[in-house]
Amino acid sequence: MGSMEEQTVRVLVVDDDRAIRRLLQTSLGAHGYEVIEASTGHEALEAVIAHRPDLIILDLGLPDLDGVDVTRQLREWSQIPIIVLSVREHEHDKITALDAGADDYLTKPFGAGELLARLRVALRHTAQPNEEAVFVLGGLSVDLARRAVTVRGAEVQLTPNEYALLRVFIQHAGKVLTHHQLLREVWGPGYEHEKHLLRVNISNLRGKLEDEPARPQIILTEPGVGYRLRAVD
Repeated sequence: MGSMEEQTVRVLVVDDDRAIRRLLQTSLGAHGYEVIEASTGHEALEAVIAHRPDLIILDLGLPDLDGVDVTRQLREWSQIPIIVLSVREHEHDKITALDAGADDYLTKPFGAGELLARLRVALRHTAQPNEEAVFVLGGLSVDLARRAVTVRGAEVQLTPNEYALLRVFIQHAGKVLTHHQLLREVWGPGYEHEKHLLRVNISNLRGKLEDEPARPQIILTEPGVGYRLRAVD
């Protein structure tokens, strides 16, 4: 991603709570982000067209449209990163928002430091990935052009499904992916409920990539929701 001097990153904050909008305006503004505000779903949709933000921070409990509906509508024509910020902390709500197309999910109350970290990860996705790149994370190296995987310099043999799964994780590094999303991406429509397939392949991948598969540092579990590939530092 280019430096802030080259281009100010514009963030649309969508929340009907004025205090939250003011808090985010202050904390994001202090880190060089330009902040646009919207208090309803319809305002948010109009603001995306009018201001073309680089990222959206979206509350689910809006007075007119539910945030999930806003996300679905945006995903019909835009891939702009969306971070959901909500008091809803049940796994079902997280899964619904992520399956609708949100990139990440934080529950209120939240720490400004964590939000800024998630924001940087989401923005990095839009600045990346080129298919010829070699992806490096700690001792793991994946040459996407050659489909070659090495761990600490030693080549690792993956099955086609294991490699496909790893490639999806790399494309969305740092982002939470639900069980449904992973199954659909790797195995295709109709496999969304075959969680055992996913569990077996995740276990096998960890066995081949992790130093301690029982305490994974690369493929992280998001309990009840899905998995996340640790973001590149």
